[in-house]
Amino acid sequence: MTTQESFKRRVRERMTRTGEKYGAARRALLARTAPSTAPGTAPGARPWVSQPDVADDVVRENTGHGWDEWVGLVDAGPGRDAGHTAIAAWVAEQHGVSGWWAQSVTVGYERITGLRVPGQRPDGTFSVSRSRLTDLDPDQLRALLADDDARADLVPGLTLTPRSRPGVRSPRFGVSDGDGAHGVLLVSLDPAGRRLRLTATHERIATAAEAEQWKGYWADWLEALTAAAHD
Repeated sequence: MTTQESFKRRVRERMTRTGEKYGAARRALLARTAPSTAPGTAPGARPWVSQPDVADDVVRENTGHGWDEWVGLVDAGPGRDAGHTAIAAWVAEQHGVSGWWAQSVTVGYERITGLRVPGQRPDGTFSVSRSRLTDLDPDQLRALLADDDARADLVPGLTLTPRSRPGVRSPRFGVSDGDGAHGVLLVSLDPAGRRLRLTATHERIATAAEAEQWKGYWADWLEALTAAAHD
């Protein structure tokens, strides 16, 4: 296989994993190998594909290294093909970093190097969350979610199969429709003064493109429920 054919194969593999279009996947892979030309960047340093959640000064204060240093250390250590679990274990064991910060360093490294795009979980799936303040009664809403027929009316077009025991504060459901399974939904009902903060967190979504679609779906769903509360 020629170098060009190998690169195209990697682009297609990234498209499948992230849901990106060909051009975006190609640019992300090129960014991982091209030297940086950003002002103030050291010669030969690689640009960041996406920003980590934790600021550089914060990760340095809590782990002893900034993000560029961590990229160099992990690249020279387990490397980019080692996988999330192996990298996190190496960070913890070799650098004396606590478990939570080892995970944060690994996720940040994956963001910077393009191994993980925003919203992507360690297992390669995606998660989205939408939240809204409402005047709905939390007890009434829990009762609707617990009843099979009422739940079908509450979330039309989808089948929500309970995945948690009855009466839990934040019920969890398997999500499916006529096209098959679509991950897991967590519904959180939290008091916010005299109102209710209702949050839909959809996990285990297969691709980034599907995650964007579900983000819009749950935003519309929350808006419709909020409007219904005022009718």
